[in-house]
Amino acid sequence: MKRKAWMAVAAVPAIALLAWAFMPAATEVELAAVTQGRFERAVQEDGKTRLRERYLVSTPLTGRITRLRLKQGDPVQLNDTVALLLPLNPTLLDERTRAELRARTGAVEASVARARANMERAQAALEQSRNELRRSEALTRQGFVSSNQNETGQLNVRLREKELESARQEEDAARHELQQSRIALQQFSGKTGAPQRAYEIKAPVAGKVVKLLLQSEGMVAGGTALMELGDPSQLEVVVDILTEDAAQITPGTPVRLSNWGGTDVLEGRVRLIEPGAFTKVSALGVEEQRVNAIVDLSSPAPLWRSLGDGFKVDVRVLVQVVENAVMVPVSALFPLGARSGLFVLEQGRARMREIEVAARNGAQAWVRTGLSPGTQVIVYPDSKLKDGDAVRAR
Repeated sequence: MKRKAWMAVAAVPAIALLAWAFMPAATEVELAAVTQGRFERAVQEDGKTRLRERYLVSTPLTGRITRLRLKQGDPVQLNDTVALLLPLNPTLLDERTRAELRARTGAVEASVARARANMERAQAALEQSRNELRRSEALTRQGFVSSNQNETGQLNVRLREKELESARQEEDAARHELQQSRIALQQFSGKTGAPQRAYEIKAPVAGKVVKLLLQSEGMVAGGTALMELGDPSQLEVVVDILTEDAAQITPGTPVRLSNWGGTDVLEGRVRLIEPGAFTKVSALGVEEQRVNAIVDLSSPAPLWRSLGDGFKVDVRVLVQVVENAVMVPVSALFPLGARSGLFVLEQGRARMREIEVAARNGAQAWVRTGLSPGTQVIVYPDSKLKDGDAVRAR
């Protein structure tokens, strides 16, 4: 009996050692604490700055533009002359055209002489009708001629006056046509006379030259763009976002702008969601429906003085902000039926809990119920981890 008792006593440590050797080892896990604070859910996209008001200066007529003296960044005032537009020079003529012009000039000179002769003939006829009227009036007063004959003479005088006026008009038109023909010959020979008058193109607004579209002198057609004017201190940000994200954004939504080149994070607010969307192909070749959101800068102007037109910025639109929210890392969550679940650390063991997630962003999830701040949760849980398994912090 004593020997059996001693053998039983010796077997107890061996059995305990074997039990310890074959006991499952605690799983190493990563832990994170449940926190409470400000929860933000945002839409993040790349945007760019642009002038709020942009003015395009163009040529109103076809002509020859002089070289622009303005440079990009130069200030201009309202109604300042920004460019000069000269009339087009006459086209070059060959010998045949020149001979035709000379012949036409001769024909017009003959027309002027003919019109002058017609005018002199009409003037002579008028003098004759006036003399006849005077004689008729004298005979009427003496009673030798009836008054009806006197009225016929007056009518004849008025007709002759109209004929003289018509002849003068024809003579004047012929002289203008002759002058036009002679000017054509003078332009061909280079005798232009007085210097050409330049048309001054005025600045429609006070601001700065944002972009020069044409600088050298040359021939331009009507409507050719010359430069863009604007006020660099009046900037806005345009960002294209997915239409499903735009449906959650309303005018006045706060915006944060970062990675624009400065150290400060700029503040802004959404002013407008454009009513029309457009299709854009993503980098992966997927067609997406997007819409432009316009953001006004609300930070003081000295903070973003170095920004200019077309600068790139990172836009973060805060679509949801909750104060004193209980938050857990999204890496701790896994689907559990229609809801979400996670593992919490309780006395060295993993305990599964079902929770209600109200919203989530890229890093954290807002939990309504089921957790308290400071609770240790397991992040990136192993798929083999089960409720009640022993765990230890990695």
